[in-house]
Amino acid sequence: GDPPADYGSIAAVGMFVALICVCIVVGHLLEESRWMNESITALIIGLGTGGVILMVSSWKHSRILVFSEDLFFIYLLPPIIFNAGFQVKKKQFFRNFMTITLFGAIGTLISFSVISLGSLGLISRLNIGSLDLGDYLALGAIFSATDSVCTLQVLNQDETPFLYSLVFGEGVVNDATSVVLFNAMQNFDLANFSSVKFLQFIGNFLYLFATSTFLGVAAGLLSAYIIKKLYFGRHSTDREVSIMMLMAYLSYMLAELLDLSGILTVFFCGIVMSHYTWHNVTESSRVTTKHAFATLSFIAETFLFLYVGMDALDMEKWKIVGETFSPMKSIALSSTILFLVLVARAAFVFPLSFLANLTKKTEEGKISIKQQVIIWWAGLMRGAVSIALAYNKFTRSGHTQLPSNAIMITSTITVVLFSTMVFGLLTKPLIRLLIPARHLNRESSALSDPPSPKSFLDPLILNGSDVDPEIGVGIRRPTSLRLLLASPTQSVHHYWRKFDNAFMRPVFGGRGFVPFVPGSPTERSVPLLQGNEN
Repeated sequence: GDPPADYGSIAAVGMFVALICVCIVVGHLLEESRWMNESITALIIGLGTGGVILMVSSWKHSRILVFSEDLFFIYLLPPIIFNAGFQVKKKQFFRNFMTITLFGAIGTLISFSVISLGSLGLISRLNIGSLDLGDYLALGAIFSATDSVCTLQVLNQDETPFLYSLVFGEGVVNDATSVVLFNAMQNFDLANFSSVKFLQFIGNFLYLFATSTFLGVAAGLLSAYIIKKLYFGRHSTDREVSIMMLMAYLSYMLAELLDLSGILTVFFCGIVMSHYTWHNVTESSRVTTKHAFATLSFIAETFLFLYVGMDALDMEKWKIVGETFSPMKSIALSSTILFLVLVARAAFVFPLSFLANLTKKTEEGKISIKQQVIIWWAGLMRGAVSIALAYNKFTRSGHTQLPSNAIMITSTITVVLFSTMVFGLLTKPLIRLLIPARHLNRESSALSDPPSPKSFLDPLILNGSDVDPEIGVGIRRPTSLRLLLASPTQSVHHYWRKFDNAFMRPVFGGRGFVPFVPGSPTERSVPLLQGNEN
């Protein structure tokens, strides 16, 4: 009496669930490996599974799902980026915000220019088919997108907080910039190019970044205000957890509907929610949300790399390329793209690091040459964003019959697999080589965020001009424009704290401003928390 079932879909989903379980077990067994990480493990398992399906299907296909941009951009990417913003160490991120923006926005533009011009000069000589100027510009945007997801697996936020904040922060801004550039190139009229249109493009670019960030901040503040005022926790903790998840996802979908950058929007929504909303919910909901967001992100990451690994062996595009081009031409194209990625990354990391160091007053805040090498290397990995953009440009509904388009897809897959597996495998040993363990511990203690107070009821407003509310120690406060210019980061942080404590937290809640409801879990936890401190 059961309704008819789509057994193909059930089999596909069941296989992916089983493979994710396998990835979790294998990843656990390889936890201590200095080479492997979970993204590479999932990629290898995806390739192996694709190979088995290929043999079982008599060399017809290797995938059980067709690569879909909607699946990637609408369902898989949002939880990954949101959790990154939700878990990021905010002080470390904003302390390096100007450098991150410099690398993520200006650096991506430089990388885009180098890869586009290099493709026009080198790939055009390979005679792979009829590619126009728009295709070469699209290649610049496609291969400017770093793999911020793999960066999460390769770098450790606790061991190398400074490098993590720079590379991952740059990766998020880079992904958003690359997608914006790609969409702009799709809609840009190259035949009627003028200086006015170029300035208009720059203006639209800045407008999109500003409005995307504002939308994410607004969504985070709205969720904080709703939960603070209504305090769902007095009746049901499920409701406050649900409203946090749904409003975070809603911010991403609104950004996409308004043609903004959903990546930037959901990232800053995560930061704001962790700063305000998370402190407005009950203790049990805090534990639930922290682990729920991390779990959703982990499953999405694993699914994503399995998906990419299985799709890489699909025979349709490889047959077209094999029948039209020689193997050497495919190797030459992939090698050229890899060379351009290496050069483009170096073209902005080292010069922009030099400029960033000029603004630092102390040696501790400067990016050393060893750290620059790690930043350059860790950003060489290309991932699902590049594949999704390549499919958007060179296929229709995941399929193509044009040899020139097919070889661009296969080359993109080759570059992604090679960069993720080779550069990803060597990143951990490179960090251990350039920054020995004793320096890792020193960096972690010197640059990581100070520990949070044991009780969220500890006063943040101490009404003392010489005491920092975050760390509770006396520091020199800026009292003039001269001091503001001498230590801008510390000064901006001080004035932001004053504004946050005086205006933002009383309205939107946050640590120290949790509403008291008679009989609520928050009230019952007060004596326990105070007892722990004593």
